Amino acid sequence: MIITIDGPAAAGKGTLATYLSKKYHLSYFDTGMVYRAVGIEMLDKKEDINNEQAAEQIAKNLTFLKMLELSTHPEFRGPQGGKNASIVSSYPSVRQALLKMQRDFAQNPVLTDGSRASGVVYDGRDTGTVVCPNADIKLYITASPEVRAERRYKEFQAKGIKISYEDVLSDVKARDDRDSKRSASPLKPAPDAIIIDTSYLNIQEVIEKVCKIIDSQVKKS
Repeated sequence: MIITIDGPAAAGKGTLATYLSKKYHLSYFDTGMVYRAVGIEMLDKKEDINNEQAAEQIAKNLTFLKMLELSTHPEFRGPQGGKNASIVSSYPSVRQALLKMQRDFAQNPVLTDGSRASGVVYDGRDTGTVVCPNADIKLYITASPEVRAERRYKEFQAKGIKISYEDVLSDVKARDDRDSKRSASPLKPAPDAIIIDTSYLNIQEVIEKVCKIIDSQVKKS
């Protein structure tokens, strides 16, 4: 079973994907990690984040193991990591270089211990439209910019990252703006995606809603 979960930053995709992967014994692929990895390596190499050619070269040489190594960087999940990921993911050449890696994973999904998974849940921006357009279930999770900024702000606070709510909101809106201006905008759900607005739902309500959808689909197959 292949499930794709798309939507803007801080809409709740990661929390939902983590839960579903455990419940249904699926591998979890956070596609945003590949872009964060490229952005962080550019940071480490002191490359200009606006240099698309440099970003493309790093993307072409990225491996799964290298991505895991870079994920330990203190800024990987921080504000700088998110900003860099958003910028490099807007480069068509970078997206093309990383697309095959993401697609191939669906053919042989594995769990973190190396054992075979019964499928994969993708968490990203365009997994239902570009990475796995033939996924069994496509979800598009969204929320207002203000709600998403508040959630991300609280995450940073919990991690001890000092940043203001206003700066987080500004970054969320800037990322949305960059994404919406791409030639193939990832902020558009697949035609057959189920859209869920989480602005006024807590995570448990979202999980219950999605599990009913999945269980219903499993029964039909």
